[in-house]
Amino acid sequence: MSGRHVPSSVERPARILDPGLCLTLRPMVYPNFFEMYRDAIKNTWTVEEVDFSTDTGDLQKKMSDAERHLVQRLIAFFATGDSIVANNLVLNLYKHINAPEARMYLSRQLYEEALHVQFYLTLLDTYVPDPEERHRAFAAVENIPSIRKKAEFCMRWLDGVQELPQLRTRGERQAFLLNLIAFAACTEGLFFFGAFAYVYFLRSRGLLHGLAAGTNWVFRDESAHMAFAFEVVKTVREEEPELWDDALVREVHAMLDEAIDCETQFAEDLLEGGIAGLSVQDVRRYLEFCADQRLATLGLAPRYRTKNPFSFMALQDVQEVTNFFERRVSAYQVGITGEVALDLAF
Repeated sequence: MSGRHVPSSVERPARILDPGLCLTLRPMVYPNFFEMYRDAIKNTWTVEEVDFSTDTGDLQKKMSDAERHLVQRLIAFFATGDSIVANNLVLNLYKHINAPEARMYLSRQLYEEALHVQFYLTLLDTYVPDPEERHRAFAAVENIPSIRKKAEFCMRWLDGVQELPQLRTRGERQAFLLNLIAFAACTEGLFFFGAFAYVYFLRSRGLLHGLAAGTNWVFRDESAHMAFAFEVVKTVREEEPELWDDALVREVHAMLDEAIDCETQFAEDLLEGGIAGLSVQDVRRYLEFCADQRLATLGLAPRYRTKNPFSFMALQDVQEVTNFFERRVSAYQVGITGEVALDLAF
């Protein structure tokens, strides 16, 4: 019989990045990834559950031009950011993470990225009634320099792995690790978390409750996405410790430095009109604080040693911890059981 070899039901790769297409779920080598998939299913929500009824009034009557500029720029970034993450899932992560239980989680994450895009699409349609303004917002990656700079950062790490058919050499596997860390620690862990801070700042002032409610759910999803990616990194590090050398750590430090610079430029754009209670300097300090949290998750020493300057973020975190699992109908549709591990980035 000729043709392509089909793996047997017991065939498993020795390591998670070994080339191939493993199809067997029993015996399950990485049950933690399967549990992450199951937890993600429990955390199901829909855009239709988000109530935007008071947001348009806030935008029109309660907010300044500078605050409206912040919101429009923020949503413009969101509209493109999750699409870039989804591309990396399809083109790189799913191809090279060779464990069916992990691919189950990636399939679920891809759905969640599409859900986030739908959420931001709905935000734009709700907040920006003028069709030409909406078109400019969707084209933000092309015509807004601060957003284009972040997109170029992401695409460079995406492109660095996209042309690799398999991960066979040490250099190729390290390139994949850096892609995974860049998207988890920088794109999701800094770009998105920086954006969430602006949303929670507005909520602390009683503004845009619909945006904040949807962001709560996106925040939960993104925290889970980071946890999965960092668990893959941990797995690779345990299976192939030789990949984790000083040169790779220097690359991680350099990418975090660059991501913070990108997000600081975005803050300068968002806050150009001046907003009481927010400063570019404090945003940068918050980003450095988050970056040290990402380094700690990677098992690395802190680099910036910066305290969280945003007391409202700690307040919002406590509020979300208190309320999240009590909102059976207005939040997630599927009940949550068992222990909860909270992200410590705040």
